[in-house]
Amino acid sequence: MSTKPQKIVIIGGGIIGLCIAYYAAKKGYEILVLERSKPDHQGCSFGNAGLIVPSHIVPLAAPGAIAKGLRWLINPESPFYIKPSLSWNLIRWMMRFWMHSNESHVRTCADLLAQLNLESRQLYNDLSADNEIGLKKRGLLMLCKTQQSLDEESATADLANKLGMQTEVCSSSRLKELDPSVEMDVCGGVWFKQDCHLHPHRLMEALRKRILENGGSIRYGADVRKFEYANAAISRAILADGEAIEGDHFALAGGSWSNQLSRTIGLNLPLQAGKGYSLTLSEPPQLPTFSSILVEAKVAVTPMGPSLRFSGTMEVGAADTRINPRRIQGIIKSASSYLPQFHHEDFRNVTPWAGLRPCSPDGLPYVGRSPRFRNLAIATGHAMMGLSLGPITGKLVADLITGDGHPDVRLSPCRFKPAFLINVSICSRSLK
Repeated sequence: MSTKPQKIVIIGGGIIGLCIAYYAAKKGYEILVLERSKPDHQGCSFGNAGLIVPSHIVPLAAPGAIAKGLRWLINPESPFYIKPSLSWNLIRWMMRFWMHSNESHVRTCADLLAQLNLESRQLYNDLSADNEIGLKKRGLLMLCKTQQSLDEESATADLANKLGMQTEVCSSSRLKELDPSVEMDVCGGVWFKQDCHLHPHRLMEALRKRILENGGSIRYGADVRKFEYANAAISRAILADGEAIEGDHFALAGGSWSNQLSRTIGLNLPLQAGKGYSLTLSEPPQLPTFSSILVEAKVAVTPMGPSLRFSGTMEVGAADTRINPRRIQGIIKSASSYLPQFHHEDFRNVTPWAGLRPCSPDGLPYVGRSPRFRNLAIATGHAMMGLSLGPITGKLVADLITGDGHPDVRLSPCRFKPAFLINVSICSRSLK
């Protein structure tokens, strides 16, 4: 006698939600993804830099982050900005960010981030069997204008080497040997050889297709406003029009909007939206072979087929996708500073894109089972590493829901002091 498969309802159709759906659908579960936007909405999972970055072992909350943020605060074209606000949630977020911006936090998290990113990279290898996602395994160049920045990146490379990664510190002449297709005005750089890049739009379409092929469903325009629950379990998700969606298990992967929904059931996720921008040139004057990051400017440069995407800025507390022209000008100026063959005119007819990243105050995502509801998993707060950590997050959450493996144990090394009200691992934080 056949048994009806259990139903998993996933709130959020971005990279994290689709990866959870993909890995859970492969296990034979009934999958329903509820996405608040329309199918053609180009959210954060579509317009990002497309980078898979095992090299990113230093979290957003790192030494010097606060000092740089204060210096950049008065510069309307700076890569980092905190929108002034009297919001108590933002003030608490900033306090926690400041308390985590230290060397001890970096050392605590580096090994975990390296492990997760390398496992996610391997999962991308599996996902790209027919290369429909445009995966390129050429590495990432960290391009530095100054010797000070090169020295700092070299120190990160040393730490990465100790964690099993392959790196090379490069002079400007070595960079020219690696990528003669583009002119670079830099002091030098670091080549992180295991980093990759892909085309985010192609990845999202491929995931949607595979979810449907495995029997899953995706509903667009399904804006979840609250949960109904009883006996420490979620029973139904309630949409804006009052429709109730029942399920056996629920996963909250709503990106920057996750905290609004979690508060309806008494869970406070310390999250702030971090606005980022991108500009994609369909006919760039030069097309680099490698993806890169312009270190001082915090701008990513990613070849995507014949196009070239420039991505950057982090506006914390900006909960809308309105375009700030001065931030766009900052990205364009940085492009021409590092890559002299690129000029302002090249970007004249390009439509800027903006998206909101969900940022936690310690720079690490919230991934794990809710401490209050036995059938609710949470996966959000990935900031700029959502695409990079998407597959490993999806697999771990699917395993957590279905009872396969021990993801909580695997992720337990990263712990925090009770004073931060987070007090457990990346996979099972206390959400008070």
